[in-house]
Formats: sequence, C-alpha cells, structure tokens
Amino acid sequence: MADNSITQLLREATPTISVGILTADQDKLNDEARLLEDNGVKLLHFDVMDGVFWPKQTVGADYVKGITTNLLKDVHLLVEEPGRLLDDFIGAGADVISLHMESKGDLLGLLKKIGAAENANDVSRGIARGVALNPGTSLDALAPLLGEVDLVTLVTVTPDSKTPDAATAERVAQARAMAKETGRNILLCIDGGIKKDNLAELARLGAEIMVSGSAVFDGVDAAGNAKFMLDAIAQVK
Repeated sequence: MADNSITQLLREATPTISVGILTADQDKLNDEARLLEDNGVKLLHFDVMDGVFWPKQTVGADYVKGITTNLLKDVHLLVEEPGRLLDDFIGAGADVISLHMESKGDLLGLLKKIGAAENANDVSRGIARGVALNPGTSLDALAPLLGEVDLVTLVTVTPDSKTPDAATAERVAQARAMAKETGRNILLCIDGGIKKDNLAELARLGAEIMVSGSAVFDGVDAAGNAKFMLDAIAQVK
C-alpha cells in the first residue's frame, strides 16, 4: 500500500514528535500513553533491540500489543534479523515498522510484506513502511528501496555517542532531495539525542518527525515536556 490511510494520518500529524515509551513509568504504561494522548502527542515510539544489532536488549511484540492506546504505534526494529520478528509485530498492532538498512535479510521483500499486511488495529489503514540508517551508512543505499518506503529515519547517534552526529544537517538535506525525486510523500524522521534545548535547531533541518523519550519522560513533568516540544516544532515550521 504505497499511499494508504496510515501515511495520510502520519502526514496530517506532522510536524510532530514520536515519544519513546521505554523511558516512561513501566508500572503504568497505559496511563503514561493516555497522558501523551491528552497532551497532543500522536505517535508512541518503541525501540526494539535484540542485544546484537544494538548493545542492549529491550522489548518484544507482547509489550507493544499490551499497551492500550489510540496513539499510533511506531516500531523501530534495531535487530540483526528483522524478518524473524516481522509477523509478531504486525500481529501486535504496529502502525509503523522501520527496518534498519544495516540489518540482515531481503529488505525490499520485507518492505513489500509490510505494505501488503493488514493493520491489526484497523484493517482499512495499512502499515507504514520505514527504513532507518545509522550515522555511518551512506544514503545512497536507500535508492533501490525508496519505491517501497513511506518513512526514512536518520539515526543521529551511536551506542558510544548520545550527541547528534555533526553530519546530520547534510544527511537530512540529502535524504530530502532523494525523497523529492521519487515524487512520493516520503516522510523524514530524526532519531537520537533530541532534547528540549536542541529540538528547534534539529527541527529546522526539515524533518517531519522527531523521536525523543527521556526529554519527555524525565520523571518530573511529562505533560509539560510534550507540550513544549510540540510547540517548539510547530513554531519552527
């Protein structure tokens, strides 16, 4: 589904933030998700790590499925072999599934599979297909996949660095140009190191979606933080 209603929902929501739920209070996840929804957030971000592709192990499909929310579930697979997990996350109600360019398997085939899959939350709206790239990966590798992509995510940090890479601005510009050449409404996302004090600067680069977790769920004022970030992005645009 190259142009399905899920991509329309995403575009209508942008510019926006996708909030990482792993930094929320894990004892009251549904309440935390509701708090975000009540304060204008549209996307809930899940970093799925297998401890191999990224040196940390996080959550699985049951975690994604277990959160009851109207927020769009944005699943980022930081895993070595995404093909082994794809069916589980489709069944868990993922609205967006992003695969990593650096992972193993037939990425084009997996993107086509996501595009043909039914959305477990609403069979009429499909699932958005994403590709994520680490800072050191050339964007030229995207070219063969862009016909099957709804969202490109530029990861700006590494396991050893939590500060956005110095080449981020140049990479965003290149990704935007590549997306424009396709004639399709491919969304651009920045993920990594996004805080309240650098949000506006990064948003000015032109990304439609900004991923952040701890800057929202800081243990003090998640509602206020979410509002601040949404307002900051809206003013930039």
